[in-house]
Amino acid sequence: MGMATTSDAEVKDFLEQCKVSGDNAYNVIKGVLERLDNESTRAEARRLLAAVQKYVAKEEPAVESMATYHFRLHQLSLTDYEGFRENRKSLTLLELPSIFVPEDWSFTFFEGISRHPDTGFRNRDVTELGCGNGWVSIAMAERWQPRKVIGLDINPRAIKVAWINLYLNALSDDGSPVLDHEGKSLLDRVEFHVSDLLAYCREQKLTMDLIVGCIPQILNPDPTAMSKLITENASEEFLHSLSNYCGLQGFVEDQFGLGLVARAAEEGISIIRPTGRLIFNIGGRPGQAVTERLFTRRGFHINKLWQTRVNQAPDTDILALVEIEKNTRHRFEFFMGRVSEDPISARTAWAFLKSGGEISHGLSVYECTLRMPNQVKTISKFLSNGFQETRGALDLSFSNDSVAEEKIPFLAHLARALEDLSYFPHESPAGSSRFRNLIAGFMRIYHQIPLTPSSVVVLPSRAVAIENILRIYSPRLALVDAELTRWLPKKWLTALPAEGSTGGAISQSNNTVTVVEAPRRSDLVVRLLKNLKPQLVVTSLADYEMRTSTSFELLLDATASIGARLILDISEYLELSSLPGTNGVLQYLASHPMPMHATIICGLVKNQVYSDLEVAFIVSENQTLLNTLAKAGDVTYGRTAISSQFYYGCLFHELLSFQLPERHTTEQRLPREEEPSKFISFSPTSAEALSGVENVNLDQQAPTICMDFDENLLQVPAAVKVSVFEGFARQNISEDEMDPRPEILDYLQSGYGLPQSHAKELFLSDTSTSLFTKLVLACVEENGTLVFPMGSCGTCVSVAKFLEANFTTLPTEVSNSFKATAVQLDAFLKGIEKPWVYIPGPTINPTGQIYSNSEIAELLAVCKSYGARVILDTSYSGLEYNESSKWNLKQIGTGSEENSSYAIAILGGFSTGLMTGGLEFGFAAVADPVFIEAFKDAPTMSRPHGTLKYTIKKLLGQLSQKSEVLITGLEEQKKTLRQRAQELSKLLKECGWDVVEPLGGISMVASPSAYEGKCVKGGTYGNNALDVDNIRDAIIKVTGLSISSSSWTGIPNYCRFMLALTEEDFSASCKALQKFKELVLG
Repeated sequence: MGMATTSDAEVKDFLEQCKVSGDNAYNVIKGVLERLDNESTRAEARRLLAAVQKYVAKEEPAVESMATYHFRLHQLSLTDYEGFRENRKSLTLLELPSIFVPEDWSFTFFEGISRHPDTGFRNRDVTELGCGNGWVSIAMAERWQPRKVIGLDINPRAIKVAWINLYLNALSDDGSPVLDHEGKSLLDRVEFHVSDLLAYCREQKLTMDLIVGCIPQILNPDPTAMSKLITENASEEFLHSLSNYCGLQGFVEDQFGLGLVARAAEEGISIIRPTGRLIFNIGGRPGQAVTERLFTRRGFHINKLWQTRVNQAPDTDILALVEIEKNTRHRFEFFMGRVSEDPISARTAWAFLKSGGEISHGLSVYECTLRMPNQVKTISKFLSNGFQETRGALDLSFSNDSVAEEKIPFLAHLARALEDLSYFPHESPAGSSRFRNLIAGFMRIYHQIPLTPSSVVVLPSRAVAIENILRIYSPRLALVDAELTRWLPKKWLTALPAEGSTGGAISQSNNTVTVVEAPRRSDLVVRLLKNLKPQLVVTSLADYEMRTSTSFELLLDATASIGARLILDISEYLELSSLPGTNGVLQYLASHPMPMHATIICGLVKNQVYSDLEVAFIVSENQTLLNTLAKAGDVTYGRTAISSQFYYGCLFHELLSFQLPERHTTEQRLPREEEPSKFISFSPTSAEALSGVENVNLDQQAPTICMDFDENLLQVPAAVKVSVFEGFARQNISEDEMDPRPEILDYLQSGYGLPQSHAKELFLSDTSTSLFTKLVLACVEENGTLVFPMGSCGTCVSVAKFLEANFTTLPTEVSNSFKATAVQLDAFLKGIEKPWVYIPGPTINPTGQIYSNSEIAELLAVCKSYGARVILDTSYSGLEYNESSKWNLKQIGTGSEENSSYAIAILGGFSTGLMTGGLEFGFAAVADPVFIEAFKDAPTMSRPHGTLKYTIKKLLGQLSQKSEVLITGLEEQKKTLRQRAQELSKLLKECGWDVVEPLGGISMVASPSAYEGKCVKGGTYGNNALDVDNIRDAIIKVTGLSISSSSWTGIPNYCRFMLALTEEDFSASCKALQKFKELVLG
């Protein structure tokens, strides 16, 4: 009896303290929680709460507890739900004014969850977002016995109340634990924590099977409210609003009031396990399509578990939605009452509500699972590093599953590669070694062809491959499939073969090849072969002829009999599938070596996602041809886009990743050098032009360190990487969004002062090299003479040789760092008819020197006086060490009546200026009709894919807006290059080299004057005396370091050294140079 009296007194004291104020009630209740947390006082505290509940119900039944005592203890009936223990008819819940009380939203949510099979929860780890007073978490644990339920809420008071509610239901009225059939209480299964969405799980490195939540979806009417510090001492009104409103989250879904849900979904991707699920309660106000897209574009499959209508809460202000409708074209969905079928807008709903009407909206429970969990997680992780804009542009929703199965794994591969790489790699002109290895692996495993990567050369397209093959052989007559001739120069198709002429191995000019169109049927091709006796045949096979190897063998025999080379295109018949169809050509190659006169071309154009993304490869066992094709590629187009190689490489990888290599081991066939034969050989011009190409390797035994390439391998800012990713990730990009021409014009105007009148047309390509090639062909057509200042890029001179252009070299002096002067140019142009002057700048490759604004003005004035056409190449500029080197080309002028041929073509690229490195991009700005025609009549020019154009447009936009990330990245690269130039200059001088110190760019030159006539000690290079012709070979053999020789630089006795290497390679290069000095000079 005494205990009861004491208990009554304690209850009355408890209630009197709570009556003072809401804050006072909270502090009293918090004190009870402290006692509940303590095992020694837990039972006593639980008995107190039971006594309070009974006292209020019995002694003060008419009292409104929430208004009088600032709290309420009541029972939430669960009797309608099956699965609860017989003695559990309801949950006992404590509620505070600052905590969202159970209502239609949460009831509907629990009803939706209840439609899920019990097995989806039992022995699972579950997190509830926005748990409020914890009743849903407690009910889930009570009904399904999950392994663990973690309730999270941003409201600190809500978490305190949730813990009390847990104790209220985990303990009986007398304080003893309530155990389930496993001998566990709710305290073993449930816990609550303060957390902004899933922050707690991230911090604790927790992963979950289920994430469930009922999250606010209306923007706060007070935009500053959500930025306030959330503490348990905040006002009750503010804390309660956390359950009604959300703040702007920086997601595109903010415009629909769904920003907080979007953030929860994105955070959930990293927290749920691969087979896990999200289950969210979503109000239908934004419309079903908008709601469902929120999940599908992030890579989720969705399933609607439950749907109903609920009244709009009267304490929630929907004016924020009215404002959204005012500023956008979106209309929210409300209904007049709960039975109306016709939706009304938020503005109408607000007016109707204010007039005393009742409005409702849809309410749905969605279950979401990741369609490709590991891949989507990889993509999400990459974009979680602050790339808000790109996250908003991501769209992983696909109506076609085959597209999703191709694109999502690719984006995951791309995200992983971009995250791991600090720069975009420099690849060989023969193609990425990884890509070539994947092609060879596919051929070995799926077609049993014992191919090695050394038998594969990668090219931008079939068109480039076919034109380059025709140019290097320069046949008198070529027979080409009619479908393939559309890519060839028109003059090749209009010339008639000489009457009565026969085949033979006499090479003609590679600019005057005669091509005759051929039908596709092999029997008709053979008839033409016998009559016309061409030296080279480029053809394909009809569909029915590909089913066996008979037609292929017929062509092999027919071409061999007349000494003609056979180039067979199988592009239409190569299937990137785990179950490829019958291919007679590949069946033949599985059991027979490929004859030396035969070559296979395959253009990869079949993909589900990027229909116009092409890359091609050539398969041959003729080592001589493969090497020559790779060198021709380096000269005519530079390098195949690494993005194209990476994309198709991912497709090959997906087909090979599950294969066991040991099951497919066969003796591999290596390519062989070709012996002299009756077949046509390379034209003398091609052979001479390509002999100077130094950095092509097909045997995959590259030098240990490469300093002989033109790419920037310094670390690129994350903004550059994410722009590349966004170009591939976005869907339904408009043509305007992929057109970088306006930004390039702005770049030329702001960076070089180029007037719009000198850039009437802009032409784009994968590389600036391919654009230069077309200008050289235009020079040939005009019978012009190219003028190269000594010390220009060696590749440009090789292009002129390969295309049989007339060219000459303008001598320059070491005293002026090999820069051409106006006086030298004026004297040199006298007597040269139709000059085409090549001027690199502001930064000159390879010397790293810079033409100042006054120097370029003087050179252009000379060119104008002679009516010269000028090719102004800015491709290697953008990394000048001193900002004062900027040009202003406003006064470059146009041709006069006396010299009307004067015109300027500006070439450029962004490998240096935008720090894209191996991800190349070229442009040509022209106004002269001759230049314009050169590019318009260029069917084989490799053009950049839309994804790359999007990337460049985005980066140029950021650059014009002075993006801090890009500007800082450029300054860092300039600083690194300047320091390396100083370091390498000092080392080379100490090692006996004469150095021309650079002022910008990514390379420099030096002369090995102290090594002339010396021998390498120790016999590692024999007793050969060193000279300008063998110094490069000696350095490679002795140290593994590859540099560019003087035959490439075009400067007698001067070699080129690259500065834009990785830190590791630059350090190794310096050590190699020091080692070579010690082995030669001591």
